[in-house]
Amino acid sequence: MPGVVTGDVAAHDPSMVKTDAGYLLYSTHDGIEMRSSGDRTRFDRAGSAFSSVPAWVYDYHADGDVWAPDTSFHDGQYWMYYSASTFGTNHSAIGLATSPTGEPGSWQDRGIVHATSTADDHNAIDPNLLVDSQGRWWLSFGSFWTGIRMIQLDPATGMRHPTDQAVHRLATRPQDPPHAVEAPTIVERDGMYYLFVSFDQCCQGVQSTYRIMVGRSIEPTGPYLDATGTPMTEGGGTEILASHANIIGPGGQSVLPDTDGDLLVYHYYDANAGGAHKLGINLLGWEQGWPRVR
Repeated sequence: MPGVVTGDVAAHDPSMVKTDAGYLLYSTHDGIEMRSSGDRTRFDRAGSAFSSVPAWVYDYHADGDVWAPDTSFHDGQYWMYYSASTFGTNHSAIGLATSPTGEPGSWQDRGIVHATSTADDHNAIDPNLLVDSQGRWWLSFGSFWTGIRMIQLDPATGMRHPTDQAVHRLATRPQDPPHAVEAPTIVERDGMYYLFVSFDQCCQGVQSTYRIMVGRSIEPTGPYLDATGTPMTEGGGTEILASHANIIGPGGQSVLPDTDGDLLVYHYYDANAGGAHKLGINLLGWEQGWPRVR
């Protein structure tokens, strides 16, 4: 079961960062919703990342909606990658914004990092930044179509790498149309890279079938294998969290290292609350080289 959280916990696709004052939580919609917490238990709305959505977003979503933020702290500032897309298509783009404080209204948009059109075979949403042990920056992303992709970034700018233009394939479900894998998150631990993804269907209330899967690799670019040795590019993935009791469709996850361990941060639908979406936070344990939800 999720740990106890209170206050405003109606967060979709949550990404959390730790600050000197506590925690900031960012989530989908409303110019990137923001919540703050001093104790990782009570969360209160703090406003929105953007006081006005960047103009380019409207080329990808008619109402200017922005989704699935990924936020982290590097080199003295906060970095947020986020998505804009026409729902149900891969006319999509990932943008970057930076902030000195991470607070509402402090974010400066840096523009589009990667975009896709209906002519492409992948989808530029659900970004996640990995800074590896060598100091290289990688952005994983993707949803449905042919699965999860990765590109290298320039650490100086956070934008696309000036010389490495490769697009790596990390995960897909080739035998299971519509290839329902999305929301990648990659963390490094003990020399291994772990790719967390969400399988199946989000956003259907108590009918949601989302579940969180994982694979691991010795390189950021893969290949990622599950616990049975099946490549994630061949539909592999080891399940670590799925529907149970009143917790329906957990997914849209991120991972945050904290002082008491690694945190799995996600959303789910509460069958005891009419299918309302809520924030879930669990500690991750590690057993024989694999994460386990506590």
